[in-house]
Amino acid sequence: MALTSWKAFKFFDVTQVQLPATEDSNLFQQGNVSAVAAGSENVFFGGADGVVRILSQPFKVVRSFKAHETGAITHMKQVDGTTLLVTIAEDLSSEPTLKVWALDKLDKKTGIPRCQSTINIKNGRKQFPITAFAALDDLSQLAVGFGNGAVTVVRGDLIHDRGTKQRTVFESEEPITGIAFREDSTTTLYIATTGRISTLVISGRGLGQPPRSLEESGCGLGCMTVYEDTGDIVVARDDAVYYYGPKGRGPVYAYECPKTQVSTFKDYVAIVLPPQSNRSSSLRAFSNGQVDDGFTTANLTILNTDLKFIAHQESLPAQVRFIFEEWGDLFVMTLDGKLFRYREKTFQQKLELLFQRNLYVYAINLAQKSRLDPVQQNVIYRRYGDYLYQRGDFDTAMQQYLKAIDNTEPSQVIRKFLDTQRIHNLIDYLEELHEHHRATSDHTTLLLNCYAKLKDVEKLEEFIKAPGDLKFDLETAISMCRQGGYFDQAAFLARKHDEHELVIDILIEDSKKYAEALAYIWRLIPPEAYRNMMKYATVLLEHCPKDTTQLFIDYYTGQFRPKKDAVVISNAPSPQAQGIASSAVQNLASLLPLPYMNPSTVQSPGPEGKTTVSQTQVIETNLNDPPAEYDVPQPRTAFSAFVDHPDEFVVFLEACMKSESLDEGDKKDLYTTLFEMYLHIASEKKPNERQQWEDKAKALISRPDIPIDASNVLLLSHLENFRDGTILVREKQGLHADIFRTYTSAHDTRGALRALHKYGPEDPSLYPAALAYLTSSPAALDAAGPGELDAVLQKIAADGLMAPLQVIQTLSANAVATMGLVRKYLGDTVERERREIEANRKTIASYRAETARTREELEQLATQPVVFQATRCRACGGALDLPTVHFLCRHSFHQRCLNVAEDEEGAEALEGVECPVCAPKNATVRAVRKAQEESAERHELFLDALRRSRDGFATIGEWFGRGVMGAASTVE
Repeated sequence: MALTSWKAFKFFDVTQVQLPATEDSNLFQQGNVSAVAAGSENVFFGGADGVVRILSQPFKVVRSFKAHETGAITHMKQVDGTTLLVTIAEDLSSEPTLKVWALDKLDKKTGIPRCQSTINIKNGRKQFPITAFAALDDLSQLAVGFGNGAVTVVRGDLIHDRGTKQRTVFESEEPITGIAFREDSTTTLYIATTGRISTLVISGRGLGQPPRSLEESGCGLGCMTVYEDTGDIVVARDDAVYYYGPKGRGPVYAYECPKTQVSTFKDYVAIVLPPQSNRSSSLRAFSNGQVDDGFTTANLTILNTDLKFIAHQESLPAQVRFIFEEWGDLFVMTLDGKLFRYREKTFQQKLELLFQRNLYVYAINLAQKSRLDPVQQNVIYRRYGDYLYQRGDFDTAMQQYLKAIDNTEPSQVIRKFLDTQRIHNLIDYLEELHEHHRATSDHTTLLLNCYAKLKDVEKLEEFIKAPGDLKFDLETAISMCRQGGYFDQAAFLARKHDEHELVIDILIEDSKKYAEALAYIWRLIPPEAYRNMMKYATVLLEHCPKDTTQLFIDYYTGQFRPKKDAVVISNAPSPQAQGIASSAVQNLASLLPLPYMNPSTVQSPGPEGKTTVSQTQVIETNLNDPPAEYDVPQPRTAFSAFVDHPDEFVVFLEACMKSESLDEGDKKDLYTTLFEMYLHIASEKKPNERQQWEDKAKALISRPDIPIDASNVLLLSHLENFRDGTILVREKQGLHADIFRTYTSAHDTRGALRALHKYGPEDPSLYPAALAYLTSSPAALDAAGPGELDAVLQKIAADGLMAPLQVIQTLSANAVATMGLVRKYLGDTVERERREIEANRKTIASYRAETARTREELEQLATQPVVFQATRCRACGGALDLPTVHFLCRHSFHQRCLNVAEDEEGAEALEGVECPVCAPKNATVRAVRKAQEESAERHELFLDALRRSRDGFATIGEWFGRGVMGAASTVE
């Protein structure tokens, strides 16, 4: 880029340095200053008289000393960061003299700094002036260039004066115009002549090799310097400014004009143009054409080659002698003895200058070069964006706003781009807000609305499927996608962030993809699967009844295992030959990643010789895995889900009943509910189908171990008019009368008779009930037939179930039974009663005769003597001999046979002795009597016997004989 196209600014404030009043006003004159060096917070002037003057920041001479006795000081170098000063004095009558001074070490006698070492620089005894000088910072190597084209390198310890070696390393027919060192892995010396640029390795790898020509163009004296930040060599030629690095020539900046001097300062390159006459034609005429140096000027240009602008440019009143920098400023000394200070403006001042000219690109580049704080850089971007927006360059303005997005209030930018025509710019800004995690829910809403307005599904998917951390409010994004009809994208977002319940809600409520939702639930861990299947059970049963029922069965029987899938790429015949079967799982996998899906794919090779296409299929991989471990819920928690789905409910209940982990409460719930469902379904079926379900219900409650409460069976059977259920329960509970009444209440005479024949032998009380029913209506009697009524009457009569009077009262309650129907019963009854009366009379007569006889015997025993005529012992059968014992029962025994000692005589010896023959009978009588006495006090036994008796009067008579109703007798 030509320098003429570069923008020029005034980034430096120029002032002339004024000497303190105490200093000589001629200090800056040409004779007093023949060389200048700066460093370590001081400026060093070397004079033609060999004197070195050290100046402080106010340009006050703090010390001066005679450095060289002869010759003028032409070159100086202050080693920055140290107190070492190198001076070179020349006198063409002898070899140049180089001295190293330690400024902090003063000689005690003279008071001047100590000279560390002094050497004469050799040039083959050729007296030519020194045109260039360079030294390493440690002064281990120095290079001196002469006007005859020779370069001498000095090596050694100049600081401690331990000896040096000098060698001429370069010779040329052209004078040396510049020398510079570059230190990398090797130390390279750059040598400039008027005709070329060469490099020479003076230490390290390549040492000893001849100089290498870098460029077949040289430069003028003073037109070569070193850019300290990079170590590059800067060369100013008449056509351009050149940079040279370790690999050769670098950037070139065209600037066609003569140049007399070049120097670097911070990021800048200062170039001095040769003097031009500014004297008017009349003045030249007056002076006879002679131009005085006092009327010549020089141009100073300060460039920033990196950013390609001119930082300062001005004409100086005289030719430039020296350029140096110190204290952060650039100084220029002219031949007329003036010293100018160039102080760079503050960064903010430079920005204001650029802003005034709307040169925001330069401001941005300057800020980046200066490594300005990002917050301040964003201010520049924002101002640049505002400027471009005002000019109508909205695209470029948005680019600047995007760069300043971290420190800009989003609303300030968003308001500017709400116009429909600039919606694309708004989308860019909102997307960047999300990338920088600065977006709020409102920003997400606005961005998704923009996508929806443009119907840009591709951008929407790119936004929601962006990798990395979440950059937006998830809830807002999902909500907006659902509102905009982008259900697949909403489901993808929810799945990506493990919002499983939200995924299922979208699939069911929005997408109406019920099979896919069910497949998704089947791939969740048990707690989440349970929560979601219970929440959406009704709708899933409505649309996917079979699979949903199976899911419930698996979960409630402890067999649930979350399905795991893998993607398999198979080579199948082309679509022309074979269609691709689709399923809910395939559709779901193509929509969003499934839980537990293995993302790796397996290539399945196709058969040789056939045209195949690659198909992606999702297959289940854990078919043989054991069920997951989870707490199986109680079956009753699922009952409400099957409302309005009785068939599926029955399948679920029947499957759950086969589970081995059910407790008694669960079994009771399952059996009761299943029985209810059988009856419910039966009630809704046609008559030809109803019997099948009633048979199932009957078989269920007929099981011996059924845990259903009888009350529940009775209630449900009654509600559904299921008579068999009622009968079965009452039969199990022995409620035969209730079973009979069930038939009679339904006027089912045949059923009532079957119940009578079945349960009558066990429960005779059914016969009186049957008699009442059969004679309750002509229809019942006709349905039964006269033979049944006669059989009932015969049974009642045979078992004495009813008194004849009760039978007559029952028959007379309704005018149904005729005399012809009961004539036989009445005749048999009267005849039987007569026989019973006659038998009772005979029994009474026998009892009276026996009682009279017993009383007579008692009377005789009490009043008349008893004659004992027995001759033999009843025990041993032997003849009786004394002592003999006779009992009133007329049995006689030897005394010895009664186990009574013969020497014992009198009533006392026989007291308590009882006839051995009659003793058992007497013991029985006493025991019966004792039992009667004891039972006489236990009235509950009497009442119980009375309740169980068919003939109450006979029972009362029996217990009266036992003495229940009288005082106990003391007669034995």
